[in-house]
Amino acid sequence: MMEVKNQMKVLRGVLKPQFLVLIGLLISACDDTGKNELQTMQRPNVVFFLIDDLGYSDLGCYGSEFYETPAIDKLANEGIRFTQNYAASTICSPTRASILTGKYPGRLHITGPIPIYGAERRENPKMKDADYVMDLPLEEVTIGDAFKAAGYTTASIGKWHVGHHEEYYPQHNGFDYNIAGSKRGGPGNYFYPYQGKWRMTPEYEWEYWNTFPDGEEGEYLTDRLTDEAIKIIEKHKDEPFFVYLSHYAVHSPLQAKQKYIDKYAKKEKDSIRGHVNAKYATMIQSVDESVQKVTAKLESLGLADNTIMVIASDNGGADFATSNWPWRGNKGNFYEGGIRVPLIIKWAGKVPNGKQIDMPVITNDYYPTLLELCGLPMQPEQHLDGMSFANQLLDPKKGQSSFYQRDIFWHFPNYIGAVKTDATNPCTVIRSGDWKMIEWLEDYTVELYNLHDDPKEANDLSVEHPDLVKELKEKLQKHREETEVQYPRPNPDYIESM
Repeated sequence: MMEVKNQMKVLRGVLKPQFLVLIGLLISACDDTGKNELQTMQRPNVVFFLIDDLGYSDLGCYGSEFYETPAIDKLANEGIRFTQNYAASTICSPTRASILTGKYPGRLHITGPIPIYGAERRENPKMKDADYVMDLPLEEVTIGDAFKAAGYTTASIGKWHVGHHEEYYPQHNGFDYNIAGSKRGGPGNYFYPYQGKWRMTPEYEWEYWNTFPDGEEGEYLTDRLTDEAIKIIEKHKDEPFFVYLSHYAVHSPLQAKQKYIDKYAKKEKDSIRGHVNAKYATMIQSVDESVQKVTAKLESLGLADNTIMVIASDNGGADFATSNWPWRGNKGNFYEGGIRVPLIIKWAGKVPNGKQIDMPVITNDYYPTLLELCGLPMQPEQHLDGMSFANQLLDPKKGQSSFYQRDIFWHFPNYIGAVKTDATNPCTVIRSGDWKMIEWLEDYTVELYNLHDDPKEANDLSVEHPDLVKELKEKLQKHREETEVQYPRPNPDYIESM
């Protein structure tokens, strides 16, 4: 059986879709673990909303009193909300790669935002960015591949950003449909025409692109992506589908519908949480309306009870747009505000209503979890760094200790941003129980925090706990060796300031 799976992994870049499906069905038939479940249940659909740059408290159900998200809040009340869900990186491309593969970004060597080299934006960096992979390899059996092989229609709608070349876009990585997915991390414009002008670094030439080649005057991108998702759902309502609706919102540029901007401009700001930006609030409202429209369509088609709904974010909110209250940090660093993000999962009649799960999970875990929920064969040789939390979803009273006991890692051998701050340099990070340590790869100094006693990471305890620092450093080194990560390189032009 393992040999068949390995052959599928190696050959999937050249096999036609119908052969992929055939191999998937053969795996299902031969896998005794999944066989009985598949025979006794109707396979559920999956609609996965990935919201770009959504901060931890940017939803009403996560505490905001300024942003309005009634549709998402309703899903949270009808499903489960996670309080310790982590993105696999503090930026988009690496986290998206982890969702699609079930692997750590460091193992994949997809560690930077495609195609930015952050050190090139620094005047005098001590290191040079590690070279990193800019195209998700076709040999990876993505979550799209796994669902497609099991007979699902698979659609990637919106932001892709894990392939710099067209031959690595969604249609070549497990998805029947690729709508508006490309190498771009953000749209040129949220209003039609969706064209933009882009230059990632001074070395790249300016170029133009269109998120959609067509549209109508005044059309808003978040609405258009929603409409495209609804078309897919309507077309394939009589067969199982996996819809990956990866919104460009709420990523910059901050562009929103004026009538809603005016509404939020008059509304009392949530100054305690730092939620004060009317334009950003309007973008969040448009995403919430997307969730409402898709949910309404599923209900009208009689599919709501047999559809797993997922709401997630790829990293913390950007500091110019929002605040990741109550945590320290933001998109672009590895404090909690940069990596702890919302996660809501609803499956009517299966996942209990209105529950909260506090155990630590990470975006690597989504892949095996969704496979298990849908009764599909697991791919243990693929989602190496993920743990299924399906049992905890179906029954939150079940043991969660294994999730508390395991260590979670982040490896970032790159720089971010034009201005040097204390959390944007190359680093490796571990969360071990309540302890979290950041090891800076420029000089291997560390910061150590106890998240139970100090969730806002205000007190560095590395000096007080030298034995623990040593233990965690050893774990970090072992992880780097096992995952064969890449490292930043010394910069021969670096001049140390006196």
